[in-house]
Amino acid sequence: MKNAFLITLALVFGLQTIFSQELAKAREGGKFGYINKKAEFVIAPKYKKANNFADGVALVLDGKKWGYINPDGKWLLEPQFSKAKDFNSGVAMVLKDKKWMYVDKQGKELAYSDAEKIYPFKDGVAFVRSEKLVGLMNPKGEVIVKPTYKIIKGFRNGYARFSTQADQWGIIDNKGNIVIKPEYTSIGNYVNDVARAEKGEGIFGIASANSFNKVDGATKLWDFRAGGEYTIARKNEKIGFIDKEGKWVIAPQFIKAKTFKNGYAGVYDGNKWGFIDTNGKVVIDYKYDDVDYFDANGMAPVKIEEWGFVNAKGELVIETKYGITAGSFKFLSGKVAEKGFVDGLARVKYNKKWGFLTPDGKLLGDKWFENLEPFVKVK
Repeated sequence: MKNAFLITLALVFGLQTIFSQELAKAREGGKFGYINKKAEFVIAPKYKKANNFADGVALVLDGKKWGYINPDGKWLLEPQFSKAKDFNSGVAMVLKDKKWMYVDKQGKELAYSDAEKIYPFKDGVAFVRSEKLVGLMNPKGEVIVKPTYKIIKGFRNGYARFSTQADQWGIIDNKGNIVIKPEYTSIGNYVNDVARAEKGEGIFGIASANSFNKVDGATKLWDFRAGGEYTIARKNEKIGFIDKEGKWVIAPQFIKAKTFKNGYAGVYDGNKWGFIDTNGKVVIDYKYDDVDYFDANGMAPVKIEEWGFVNAKGELVIETKYGITAGSFKFLSGKVAEKGFVDGLARVKYNKKWGFLTPDGKLLGDKWFENLEPFVKVK
C-alpha cells in the first residue's frame, strides 16, 4: 500500500514538473531550439525558423514545411503546411494544398474552415467578416458577435477596442460582451477595469463600465499598466500622474515619464532620467540616459551609454555594459518584449550574443546564444 502511494506521489510530482516547465527559444549555429532554466537545450537547435510555445505546442519550420512540436520535441503534427499560425484554444490556422483552413490538435480540418476568408484565433476568438463589417467566432465555430462593427482591434488579455459604423469606440470582451459602451471618439486598451478615452473633441478622461471621469486640463493620456494604480497624463505640455478616477495625484511637472511599477516611476527632466516614488519625490537622482521599470526584486535597468541595473537606493548593482532593448526581436515575436528582470531573469546582449542574467549579475548557465527570447510557461 505504501509503495503504491509513493508511486502515485511520484507520478503526480512528475506531471507537475512536465506541466510547470518553462522553455525559451534560442538560436545556436544558425538554428533554433529551446532551452530550460539551466540554459540547457532540451530541444536541440535544428529548426531554420520557430515560434515560441503557445497553447502547449510550438510551430517550427522543418525543411520547407511547417509543423508543430510538443515540449518533449516530438511531433504533434508533422511538417505538412506551407504556412501556419500558432495554436490558440486548441485551434490553428494553416495553409495546406493552397487552402487556408482551421485544424485541431489531431490535424483534423474543422468544418467552419469554409468561410471566404479566415483569421487566426487569439485570446479564444477569431474575426469573422461580412462585406466590410466584422464580428467574432469562438473555437467551436459559433458566431458570438455578428459582423456589425466597423473595426475590432486585436485582443489583449481578453479585451479589445471596437468601433461602430458611426466611428464611436468602446471595449468588448472575448465572450462577445460589451464592457464599455461605444460612445467615445477614441479609446485606449482596457487595463485594471478602465481605459483612457476621448469624448467629443479634446475631452480626455478615464472610462469604466459605468462612468467617464474627465481629467482636468489633460491633452493626452496613456494606458495603465497591469496592476498599476496610476498612469501618465499631459497638461500644459508637462507630464504628471492620475489615478483610476481621473484625479491628478502627482502634478504635471516632468518633460517625460514612464508609468509606475512596484512603487517607482522613471521621470525625465529634459536632460537625464531618474526615479520618483508614489508621492512624487525624486528618490534616485537624474543621471541616466534612459531607465526602465523596477521589478519585484527591487532592481531596474538604467542606461549610461549601455544598460546595467540599480537597486531602490540608486546603487549600481550590475554594471552598465549590456544591451537590453528588445527591438531586435520584433521579427521573431511580432512585439517588443519586456526589458529588465522578468521572473528573476534579465535578458541581455553582450558582444553580439544574448543571455540571461540572475540578480547577482551572473550569466545563467554561463552560456551565450546568437538569439534568445523570454521564457514561456508550457502547459
